[in-house]
Order: sequence, then C-alpha cells, then structure tokens
Amino acid sequence: MRLREPFHHYWRPLPTLMLAGVLSALYFVLTGTVWAVTGEFTRLGGHVLHWLGVDTTGWAYFDLVKLQGSSFERSDGWIVWGMFVGALVMVLLANNFKIRMPQQRRRWAQALLGGVLAGFGARLAMGCNLAAFFTGVPQFSLHAWFFVVASALGTLLGTRLIRQRWWKGKPTLIKGGLKPEAPATSRTQPVFGYVLAAVYLALVAYFFMSGQARLGLGALFGALFGILIERGQICFTSAFRDLWVMGRAVMAKAIIAGMAISAVITVYAIAGQGLHPITQLTAPGTLVGGLIFGLGIVMATSCETGMMFRMMEGQVLYVAVFAGNIVGATLLAYAWDHLDVYDLLMAGGEKINLVGKLGPGGAIGFTLGLLALLYLFTLAVEKRHLARSLAALRA
Repeated sequence: MRLREPFHHYWRPLPTLMLAGVLSALYFVLTGTVWAVTGEFTRLGGHVLHWLGVDTTGWAYFDLVKLQGSSFERSDGWIVWGMFVGALVMVLLANNFKIRMPQQRRRWAQALLGGVLAGFGARLAMGCNLAAFFTGVPQFSLHAWFFVVASALGTLLGTRLIRQRWWKGKPTLIKGGLKPEAPATSRTQPVFGYVLAAVYLALVAYFFMSGQARLGLGALFGALFGILIERGQICFTSAFRDLWVMGRAVMAKAIIAGMAISAVITVYAIAGQGLHPITQLTAPGTLVGGLIFGLGIVMATSCETGMMFRMMEGQVLYVAVFAGNIVGATLLAYAWDHLDVYDLLMAGGEKINLVGKLGPGGAIGFTLGLLALLYLFTLAVEKRHLARSLAALRA
C-alpha cells in the first residue's frame, strides 16, 4: 500500500497545465518544433496504407507532413509513444490499471465515429487541441485563434447532441453492493511501473549517448507530457463539456493559464534567440476543421490527450477513439487532393503570424489580451450557471 500512496491523488489542473505550458515552450526552444500528436497519427495512417499495399505516391498531404522513415525514427513519433509510456507509468504507480469495457454497445460506434471526425477535422485545420490550440496559440499563428473559436462552437453543438435521448440510449443498471469498492492494494502494478520507467530512461539515455539527441528530446518530453496529462487528467473535451453543461470552468481556466505562460516564454525565444514560430494556414478550412474537431471529440468523449491516458488506464473504448483518429486523419490525407478539399477550403489561405504582423511586443500583448477575454468569458459562463442553479433552488 505504501507504494501506491504517493500517486493516489491526481494533481490540480492549474499547476499541471502551467507546467505543461513551460515544458511545451522549452521543447520549442530546444528543437524548433512543438508538442503535437495528430500529424504523427496521419503518418501512422500512411504506414498502415503502405502495409496494406496502397501506393500513396503523389498524395500531397503526406508530402506536407513529411512521411519518411518509421515512427520510431522521428521525434514526433517519440512524442506520441513517450506520452503513452509516461501515462502508463503513472497509472501503474497509482495501481490504477484495470480493463474497463463500455456498458453500452452503441458506445463503440459513437467512439469510432467521433474519433474519425476529430482526426479529420484536426488535420484539415492543421492541428488539434495541441498544435492548433494549446501550443498553436503560443506560437502566435493566427489560425489557432480561428480554431479555438470553431472548436468551442463544435463542442457546444456536440454537448447538445449527446444529451439527446436517442444518442444516450437506455441506461444500463449494474448490480452492486452497498459498500463502495475497496481500492486495489496489489504491489504488482507499481513494480511494473518502476521497471518500465527504468527501461524507458535507459532508452532515452541511449538516444543521447548515440548522438540521436532529437529522438532523445522527443522521447523525454513525450514521457513528461504523458505524466502531466495523466496526473492532471488533462482533457480538452472535459474542459469544454463541463463549461457548457455545468458551468464548471476549472480545466478551461487552467488551459488558458498554461497557454499564457507558454506564450511569454515563446515570445522571448523568438525575439531573443531568433527562433521561427510554427505558422499554419488561416483559411476557411481552419474554421470547418475546428468545428468538425470540436463535434468529434465530444461524440468520442475524449480529445487526443484524454484518449491517450484513458487507454493507458485500461479503458478499452478509447482504442476505438485512437483508431478513429488515425482513420480520420488518413481520410483527410486522401481527400486533400483527390476530393479537392485543398482547393475548396485551403487554397486561398495565408500563413499569418502575429509576430510578423505586430512585432514581438505587439504579438504577446495581443495574445495575452485575447486570453484575458477568454478567461473573462469562462467566468461569465460559470457565473451564469451558478445563478441558474441558485434560482432553481429558490423556486
């Protein structure tokens, strides 16, 4: 039991996301790239197509995301695998791994469809809740703000959808005892957690010692991000859903704070060290992709980060969400030129970075100002729900 106690309680969202903001900015300083996952999901889809014998020569989107080598030869790949490992280590140390199946069969289809929409929308907008949101805003790419607004509207639409009776289906009653289930006391999981952590740290050390520093950084920071998302239960879907449904803004406010501190560090790196911010197209596809993404993550009940740590907890449903993300991203890669998605939604776009338009001082001022407005908006929604709850109690 003693092995479990230090990891028994989750971390508060605010310090966890502020630390995530610092680490994401530091990763940019060290590598010139950002914390992101769905680009690698797209590449994984390309690898699956190659394994199935599909010739993707000439697919413009795969050229855009640079589909070369294997996932284990890319720092972006190790960000993803590191997140899985970091989350799993913390789950095991907390003695919290348990195979969990959904109570309703319809949840499989809903999770898969939601994952497909999320993957498709994310790659259409050239990012997800990370590269077009949490790490996109601190990169001062204008497309990120369009994505924030569109994905928020998508989640609002999604919350209304999932509250429909036909979507929820009939509740499943489970027979249980009067006493709450006792927590697990086995020491097996923590032992596996320590062993996995030791093996993974050895792998990270090997990358650095063998001159593969970029892979080492990807693997190291991926694990750190995985630890944070699991310990903080960081899920953008929960942040939006809780805000819209209950007026609970704890996670939303923490996300805003994390982006603010990341933006401050990032602008210093851009201005002081001459680093070039990552900028994506601002186009109609950004809005369409963000809307689809927001709808999809609510249907799937999880964004990419939430999906990853929930999979590591043993929630099998999120394997379907993960598969759906890869399928959706791959479908977008096909539709990009084969179905003229690029010509219809992206061709007229422009890469606009606030640093280039306003200078470093103007960019950070503008960004922090918008984040402050976003924070005030979450407070207004929170107060509105509180007022409604109090009025209902008095009635």
